Amino acid sequence: MTINWLALLVAALVPLLLGFFWYGKALFNDAWMKEAGMTEEQIQGGNMGKIFGISFVMSLFIALALNFIVIHQMHLYSIFMNDPGINDPNSEIGKYLADFMAKNGSNFRTFKHGAIHGGMDGFFLATSVLGINALFERKSLKYIAINSGYWILTMAIMGGIICAWQ
Repeated sequence: MTINWLALLVAALVPLLLGFFWYGKALFNDAWMKEAGMTEEQIQGGNMGKIFGISFVMSLFIALALNFIVIHQMHLYSIFMNDPGINDPNSEIGKYLADFMAKNGSNFRTFKHGAIHGGMDGFFLATSVLGINALFERKSLKYIAINSGYWILTMAIMGGIICAWQ
């Protein structure tokens, strides 16, 4: 099974696109700025090219991690990766993998399935990481909720794209 890099690149755009609305005037801009202790001047003073560029690379890392979480068939290859015949389609393991993928390669490869797993990871992983940092930074529950909600939805959409795009 190969990694679908185009799906990962598209999924990596989701945090930037959703963030535009989530943290923009349409939704949580004022509440987030207040809870984060940010001003309009601070936001305008940042190097946006650098911020968006690094954010995209980090989003690509998230997409790559989600790839292994939302596509269950990837785990099969990790089980056999040390088998000497894994890269030989004529070996016993090569034939087994080809047969398995022919029969089961599309199982659970839907947007809904990927979104469920992505959302769960957003809730359990992202919310926990953000929450711990926010507690030590003395940020409010509202701050945690705004940022966690963003990552839960973002990772759900990313997971859906990655899982469904075959």
